[in-house]
Parts: sequence; C-alpha cells; structure tokens
Amino acid sequence: MEIQTIKKMQKKAIKSSGVDFMKIGVALIFMTIVLIYSFSTTGGIPNSTFLAIAALFGAYMAMNIGANDVANNVGPAVGSKALSMSGAIAIAVIFEASGAFIAGGEVVNTIKKGIINIDAFGDNTDAFIWAMMAALVSAALWLNFATIMKAPVSTTHSIVGGVMGAGIAAAGFSIVDWGTMGAIASSWIISPLFGGIIAAGFLYSIKKTIVFKEDRVTAAKKWVPVYVAIMSWAFVTYLTLKGLKKVWPSIVSFVNDTFFAILPVTKKPTFLTAAIFGLIVAVIVYFLIKRNMSKEDKKIENSRIGINSLFTIPLIFAAALLSFAHGANDVANAIGPLAAINEAIIHGDISSKTGIPFWVMAVGAIGIAIGLALYGPKLIKTVGTEITELDQIRAFSIAIAAAITVIIASQLGLPVSSTHITIGGVFGVGFLREWLDNYDEKEVIKYEKEIIHDEQKNLKAYQAELHSLDAKEKKSKENYKRIVTLYKLIDDEEDKIKEAKKVLKSTQKIKYVKRDAVKKIIAAWVITVPAAALLSAMIFFMIKGMLI
Repeated sequence: MEIQTIKKMQKKAIKSSGVDFMKIGVALIFMTIVLIYSFSTTGGIPNSTFLAIAALFGAYMAMNIGANDVANNVGPAVGSKALSMSGAIAIAVIFEASGAFIAGGEVVNTIKKGIINIDAFGDNTDAFIWAMMAALVSAALWLNFATIMKAPVSTTHSIVGGVMGAGIAAAGFSIVDWGTMGAIASSWIISPLFGGIIAAGFLYSIKKTIVFKEDRVTAAKKWVPVYVAIMSWAFVTYLTLKGLKKVWPSIVSFVNDTFFAILPVTKKPTFLTAAIFGLIVAVIVYFLIKRNMSKEDKKIENSRIGINSLFTIPLIFAAALLSFAHGANDVANAIGPLAAINEAIIHGDISSKTGIPFWVMAVGAIGIAIGLALYGPKLIKTVGTEITELDQIRAFSIAIAAAITVIIASQLGLPVSSTHITIGGVFGVGFLREWLDNYDEKEVIKYEKEIIHDEQKNLKAYQAELHSLDAKEKKSKENYKRIVTLYKLIDDEEDKIKEAKKVLKSTQKIKYVKRDAVKKIIAAWVITVPAAALLSAMIFFMIKGMLI
C-alpha cells in the first residue's frame, strides 16, 4: 500500500515538474524572440545591445505583471464560480491585450508618478539608461518573488520603488520628490480602506434589500436591475476615463461629424462626459434587465443560490472590462522604462514623456498575456479563494467597488492602487460577514454569559455549604447524605459551566477572513516600495561597475 502511494507521488511530481519546465520554456522562448527582434531591428544604432537587453527585461517585467496583477481583475469572479479558471484566463488574456493595443497610451510617463526629477541627470544619458534598466529588473524580480509567495502586490508601487532606488543611487536623495512619495505611501491606507468600505456597503445593501427578504424573487426583480445599472454606470465611466484616453480624439471627431457637435473637443474625456456616457448606458441596461426578469418563463429560485445566479453575467462583464482598463493603463508599468531607454538610446536625450513604438507596446501587451496564462492561476486562487469565501453577490460587490473607488479617487486627486482596492474589497466583504454573523450571535453570547454567571453563583453556594458541613466534627446521617448530594451538584454545575464556556468560545470564534493571509498581504504591501528600491540601487551599482 505504501509503495503504491509513493509511486503515485512520484508520478505526480514528474508531471508537475514537466508542466513547470514547459512554462519556463514558453517564457524563455518569448524573451528570446523579443531579444532577437530588438537586436535585429536596431543593430546599426550605438548601444543597440543595451536596448536589446532592456527589451528582454521589459518582456520579463510584463510577464510578471500578468502573473501577479491581473489576478485582481478576475480572481473574485473565479472564487465565486461565476467563471472557471480557464474561462477567466481566456477573457483576461483577450481583454488585457485588447486594452493595451487599442487604448494603451501613445505617450507614457517614463518616470512613473513623477517621483524623481530627471533634470538631476543633466546630460548624463548613460546614467539615466542604467537607472531605468535597474528599475525594470528590480521591479520584475520583486513581482516574481511576490508571485512565488502568493502575495498580490501593486505593480505600480514596484516600478515606483525601482525608479526611486535607482534615482537615489544615481544622483542622491535630493532627486526624489518626497511629497509625491508620501502621497504614494498614503495609498497603502486609502486604497484598501475605500475598496473595503464600498464593497461592504454594496454587499450589506444587497443583503438588506434582497437576501434577507422572505420573498427574495420579488425583491430581486425590483433591485437587481438597479444594482446592475449602477455597475454599468460605474464601469462605463471608469472605462471612458481610464481606458479610452488614447482613442478619445477619434471618438470625439466621429460623434461630432456623424451626429451633432455634442462632445467637447478635448485631448481626454472629462468626468462629466464620462458620467453622462455611463448614465445613458445604465438606463438602457436597467430596462433591458427589468424586461428580461419580468418574463413569465424566467424562473428564479427563492433561495440564496437562485439570487446569486442573477449576478453571474454581470460579473463576467466586470472581469472583461476591468481587464481591458488594466491593459490600457498598467501596460505602461512594463514599457514606460523600456520606452525611456529606447528614446534615450535612439535620440540621445532624456525625456519625462515619450512616444511608444509599436514593438515596445507589443512586448508589454503580449508579455502580460503570456505571464497571466502561465503563472496567473496561483494568484487568481489566492485572491478568489484563499482570503475569504466568495459567492457571486460578494464578488459583484468587490468588482463594483473597484470601479467606483478609482472614479472617486481620480476626482479627488488621491493616489490609489487597483491591487489594493480589490484586495481591500475582499477584506471588506469578509469582515462584514463576520460582523453580521457575530451581531446575530450576540443574543446567544448574552444568554451563555448569563448561564455561566448563574451556574458559578450556584457553584459557590454549594461549595460554601460543603465546606461548612465538612468542618463539623460530628456529622449526622442527613449531613452525610447532603454531602454526597452536594458533590453531585458541584460536578453538575462544573459540567454546565464548561459546556456554556465551550459554546461561548465557539460562538466568538466566527472568522471568515483568514488572518494569516491578511498579515502576509499587508506586509508585502508595506515593503514593496523599499524592497524594490533597495534592489534597484544594488542593480544600478552593479551595472555601473561593469560598464565603467
């Protein structure tokens, strides 16, 4: 029997190692293609070898973004079983790449968030190139480590830490804009707090208006269209603001030329324009859902499972739209420094903003997709199942919180991280469940405490009487009978107290959020910037030492 078990373990280990080697092989093939393409197309330029190596690291960074960051967009949908793992990966790959290619910025900030002053480099283009290279490598290595540890971290903060560390190594601490760094640090609190509060608020609202009702079907027909319409407004507004910046001038031109001159001619959409777009879509969605749910053949089970099923399709759309917006925005984390290196090597100057060649955009978009397909499942499971148990209603609340939080934060000028928002939303729905269940158990706790108090009072009385009888030198027959009875009563009281304490202890131990996961994730958030910065500074000095 033991030999068979060992053989099964060996087969499983061989199969697992084979899959791991295949994944590494695919990743290496992609990086090799990027290296060869970059070198072959820029071979006549000075420092072309350095650009090819930078492209290699850009590909590595993009794959790590796909492996770690994309899990936030589809993790809740997978955890709630609205999407299978393969379905989620397929949707994320398609929409991440589409977002990068269709709506990825033509111009990116090469120095993410403006955290360092590039004027400090002066005309020292080489130092700038080394700094950007160190930032890319350090951020990618940190993300790789975080993925192995199954800790979802902010890729933006990783590249911020990398740029900061390399900048300090190149030009000293004065190069850093510490006010900007303080704002970024504040996002460690702002992002999860906003995400958690909004997600918990929506979950509580859905529970009060639908789940806690006796006739859930009637309540669902009234309220589900409202919640899905709100989600539609949030996502269209979010997508317009964050995902359509590149193509916005073309949209304005098409609408104004085809219909009426109703859109203001701006380089990027305003909040008011985006909100109006969102409102129009929300109204259409409301009536479509309302009509669909009012059909006589639409059978809805009057149970939690039946209500959950109504949120499955909205969740799939949410996962797709979040992935599209993420691809449009966060691809810059992979290719921003690479674009800066490309600009510096080809044109010989240092710029805070630069255009993105198509091949650089392709490295980011394809790299994210490959990283997600190969290594994304590990973090998707962490986000979807290993922090707290999710169903469709909870996942829906997290998805809508992600969109609304970004909208609010962008209008208030607050720095937020999409990773921190989503994980904060997961924490929020988990802690709300704990609070609600503990609230329901308060009467039980009160009752058990009263039992313990009364039984302890009786126990003390019996023990005092027993002590009094034992102290008598001469005892009557009735005294001995009473002593026997008291011993039995004392045993019974102790059993009752023990049982009441056991019930009280189990009642007070309701915890739906895994504390170990919370501690690990928060620790990873806090050390992301300093860890990436320290690593980046070390890599910068290594590069400088090798090339001088």
